[in-house]
Amino acid sequence: MSDNRIYNFNAGPATLPLPVLEEIQESFLNYKSSGMSITEISHRSSWFDEVINDAVARTRRLLGLSDHYQVLFIQGGASMQFAMVPMNFLGDGDTADYVNTGTWSTKAIKEAKLLGKSHNVVASSEDRNFAYIPKNISFSKDAVYAHITSNNTIKGTQWADFPDTGDVPIISDMSSDFMCRPLEMKKFGMIYAGAQKNIGPAGVCMVIVREDLLARCPDILPSMLNYKTFADKNSMYNTPPCFSIYCIQLVLKWLEETIGGLGAMETINREKAALLYDFMDNTDFYNATADKDSRSLMNVTFRLPSEELEKQCIKEATENGMGGLKGHRSVGGCRASIYNAMPVDGVKALVAFMKAFEKKNG
Repeated sequence: MSDNRIYNFNAGPATLPLPVLEEIQESFLNYKSSGMSITEISHRSSWFDEVINDAVARTRRLLGLSDHYQVLFIQGGASMQFAMVPMNFLGDGDTADYVNTGTWSTKAIKEAKLLGKSHNVVASSEDRNFAYIPKNISFSKDAVYAHITSNNTIKGTQWADFPDTGDVPIISDMSSDFMCRPLEMKKFGMIYAGAQKNIGPAGVCMVIVREDLLARCPDILPSMLNYKTFADKNSMYNTPPCFSIYCIQLVLKWLEETIGGLGAMETINREKAALLYDFMDNTDFYNATADKDSRSLMNVTFRLPSEELEKQCIKEATENGMGGLKGHRSVGGCRASIYNAMPVDGVKALVAFMKAFEKKNG
């Protein structure tokens, strides 16, 4: 790596594409000859209009969105969405389905319960410590929506295929795998994604919501908790997180123009994941924790023979220019987050290090 940069395997805030960081650096003090930093320009200026409108347009092209979807930028992260979703879409007599696949699903279910909204947990993988994605789920035909978490950063699982929910729209928390692959958008009534894992820095959540769901938003909600507020004002009812949105715009530009779209991105992501999983499947020293058919392309979770070896592995990896490999504090172990911006060379370097570490300590 150049300029003393390491391979950053952190789960979020996470690595960003180097060309994006370089463009940010170049424009940080004087954005487009404005004489101001990108962090100083007004959100009411033509400069920022161009930023947010281009970010929306690129999102539409990358995902093939129809005009029936709105692209919004909302503060509060995905955690705010856990509450906003049932607040906006579930009225008296309405119910929703939830699938529990780990920590973030659990938190979404908790918020629906706190709000007193009717909901059904139609499937859960808690019986095996969330090591798999449930299958053959019986969804309710009369649910307003079916909520899933597409990728689970802590447990290293991901929906390989999205479930058949019939006519019920899927609402998905895609914070940690958004834009990692193409989507069949007609399945989804809404997608939300905290930016800091796969599309930008912390500070903003992208929300893509279909108009039929927007029509359900009640007028009695506080303005900043109503999706209509953001849809009606192009996400600028109040001052938005301008810098974070600018960074997202540049990441989307990189995805579209440098990578070549989500199909090309998926091919790269599958190559990276295969390098790690294939290596671990051929050794007894490293043990991938997720079931094979549920493994994440983004967060590779694994264990070593002992916690002492895990600590030593993480320490030596850091010393060798590979950071962020410590597993989430709730589960321990190791985790390599290989989001879109992680280059193939970074994964190859990690595998080479892991081979050498096993040879020395196995």
